[in-house]
Amino acid sequence: MSVLKGSVSFFLIVINTLICFVPVMVLALCKCVMPFASVRAVLNVILDRIATLWIGINNLNQRCLGKAVLDVSGEKDFSLNEWYMVTANHQSWVDILILQRLFNRRIPFIKFFLKRELIWVPFIGLAWWALEFPFMKRYSPALLQKRPELKGKDIEITKRACDKFQHFPVAIMNFLEGTRFTTKKHAQQSSQFKHLLMPKAGGLSFALNAMDGKLHQLIDVTIVYPDGIPSFFDYLCGKVSEVKIHARAMPIENTLLGDYQNDAEYRAYFQQWVNELWRQKDQRIERMTKSEKTK
Repeated sequence: MSVLKGSVSFFLIVINTLICFVPVMVLALCKCVMPFASVRAVLNVILDRIATLWIGINNLNQRCLGKAVLDVSGEKDFSLNEWYMVTANHQSWVDILILQRLFNRRIPFIKFFLKRELIWVPFIGLAWWALEFPFMKRYSPALLQKRPELKGKDIEITKRACDKFQHFPVAIMNFLEGTRFTTKKHAQQSSQFKHLLMPKAGGLSFALNAMDGKLHQLIDVTIVYPDGIPSFFDYLCGKVSEVKIHARAMPIENTLLGDYQNDAEYRAYFQQWVNELWRQKDQRIERMTKSEKTK
């Protein structure tokens, strides 16, 4: 029965995606042929509303066919008119569905920084472009050593891609671990954290600096699955009874902005700040896990 429920839920997500994909593509083509700032601004609002509707329908699907209850603690007052950086521990693709359930219509539509090469992914790349997902151009240390004139160009390119966010609120998502947690990856890293992989401070610094100080608040989300880390299909099948979530918001101070590649003092400071953020998250996961075991 649970497999049938999961199959129906997945089918509904696919149908919802295809239905929403059509107007997104039409509007994307309109942006190509009418690249005027005023027109793009109107189209961007419509596109974000389509994406928000898509998430809302998926959320309804999850509530009706899944049985996961979100046990949310911490900060609960957010705004659609604020600029946010969102970060969370990463264990499963389910994390994205949980974040969408938690924040849809509570903060601006969440966007991800993507590698520039992904814009060429058939259909989806165009949808990401249409939805104004920022594409990053990163240069490897080896290339920078050969061509030192490229230093700082990646930030400049991404900043230009983020210029559109200067005029309307946005939420940017960044998984600091860079990949999903597994015990194997944890052991390979010899991570100093019990429940987390080592955070990649450089990626977060790059995102904050690309937004040129426009992001005002950091939302730090901690996700715990008391029944064990689920697969995407397990979640759709209703095999996840509860998800424990803690959210906290903190201001993004100017001291968190700087040249991560070339300023050793700033890099050390930012790494220390990120490690402290992760240490607190690790302790919170431990408390959330223990509280579940004592029930």
